[in-house]
Order: sequence, then structure tokens, then C-alpha cells
Amino acid sequence: MAKHLTRRQLLVGAGLSGLALHAPGLFAMHGNTQLPAPIRRAVPSTGERLPAIGMGTWITFNVGSDPYLIEQRTKVLKTFFDHGGSVVDCSPMYGSSADVLGRSLDALGARDQLFAATKIWTGDESATREQAESSRRKWGVERFDLLQVHNLLGWQGHLETLKAMKAAGEVRYLGITTSHGRRHGEFARIMETQPLDFVQLTYNVLDREAEARLLPLAQERGIAVIVNRPFQGGSLFRRFQSEPLPAWAGEAGVSTWAEFFLKFIVAHPAVTCAIPATSSVEHMQENMAAMYGELPDEQQRQRMVAYVRSL
Repeated sequence: MAKHLTRRQLLVGAGLSGLALHAPGLFAMHGNTQLPAPIRRAVPSTGERLPAIGMGTWITFNVGSDPYLIEQRTKVLKTFFDHGGSVVDCSPMYGSSADVLGRSLDALGARDQLFAATKIWTGDESATREQAESSRRKWGVERFDLLQVHNLLGWQGHLETLKAMKAAGEVRYLGITTSHGRRHGEFARIMETQPLDFVQLTYNVLDREAEARLLPLAQERGIAVIVNRPFQGGSLFRRFQSEPLPAWAGEAGVSTWAEFFLKFIVAHPAVTCAIPATSSVEHMQENMAAMYGELPDEQQRQRMVAYVRSL
């Protein structure tokens, strides 16, 4: 039967019983039942501990001004916060996502739960502050926790300005991003020479190029790592959700494919946070369950790689 289950059916059916085992009380969000302690990872430059599962907004929050879709995304964001989430990542590249986030945060009154991370994405290296201020107004935050140079566009000028902004207390952390495995050589050189707090990169059970240099370098340099595209933009589910989980999945703290993909990532010692994106409340619940319970050890992680390669 597992070969015909969708992601939603996995969550609603057998997945729920597994979540109850790994994170008792996870879905009892109203009343006196408290969440168990989430998996948190330290930011090396300060020791601040962040929840290991965050939220991306690429595509999913780019819904324009449609009231129904904004209300639905607000429910997704509420579910994220209710399950212990904090790190939300966006970019000016993502269309209306920042405006929608701002409206959702207004509706929820939840900015005190937020670790706000966005990006600088402009070829004009003199426009760093202007773009950061535009994003700040859209989000409705006093300042961003993290500003990142998106896909290294104009990184030299933007980083210099971000350093000055950090020194002035206008932003707490600074970083750079890449995705889809692009420009890893240049990315590594910047990591080696610049005082970065964070890097953001692509890493998942199939896209593992970052293991060769970037993840070890982050550990060596004391740089936090945010992982984007943990599901390959959803293609991992399309490829594997009709397949059964391995018989030993429970030993690795895994009861759904979402947990399989996310726990593989956050179990890597260099990873601080993974930022899956979703437009579904049910999928958000499933994603956030990966922040609780046991994590696979390195031997189990290698078994996970071997298993998906065998399918």
C-alpha cells in the first residue's frame, strides 16, 4: 500500500503515529500540553541557538494581493511558529513574498517569534542600504537579524556596506548565498577571506557537492550554514514518495519522507538550519516534525544515501 501513498496521506495516516512517538504533544498546540524541546543549533559567531528547521518563501509566498491566498499563507506561517519555528528567509527576488510576509506577520502579531533573514539582490553595489530598508518596511521589522548577498551578485560592495551596518547595529548577522551548486569555488574563496556569520547553500540527500569543501570550510571558519532546496524544489517527493521508507527508518528517527530528507540534512554537524518552503499547513506540520526526536548518526546518514540511490 505504501507505494501509492501521497505525502499528505503519509502524514495523516502512519506518519501521525510516528510523530507521536518521536515528539509527544507535537500537535497538542492548544491547552496545557507543551511542545518538547526542539533541535537547535548554535550560530558559531555568537553561540545563539536557532531551531534547526526554518521556512523558505521562494514561490510559495509570491501570491500577489489575493486575500484568500494571503490568509492561507498566514495559516502556514502560524503553523510554523506554533511548532517552534523562528528562521524565515526571503529575498527581493521572490516577487510579492516580502509584502505577503509582512501582512501575515501583521495578522499574527508574531514578530517577537521571528528570526528575520532576507537578501540583498541588486547589481548596484551602492544600493545595499536602500534595498535593505525597502525590505524592512515590507516585513515591518525594526531590523533584520540576517542580511545575505544573494547569489554573490555585487558581493564586494554589498559586503562592505553590510559590515558597516553590522558595526552600527543595523543588522545582527551578515552572509552570502548560492543555490543549485553554482560558483562553489568563488564561494569558498569568500568564506576563506571574509568575516561571515552565515552562508546559505544547496544541500540534500542527492545534491551533496557541498560536503566536499563548503561544509568542512564552514566548520573550520566558524560560519553558520542555512540549507536551501532541501527537497530539490519538491522533486524529491515526486521521485520517492511512492516508495516505502526503509525498514530501519525508525532507528534514524524517521517516520515520513519529509523527516527522511530534512533529518539527513540537519544531522550534518556543519548545518545550522534547513529552510524548506511549502504552501500547505499539513506539509508544514510534517516539515516541523523533523525538528523533534532523534537524528540519524553518520552511519545511518550513509545508509540513507545508499537507500535513495538504490530506488
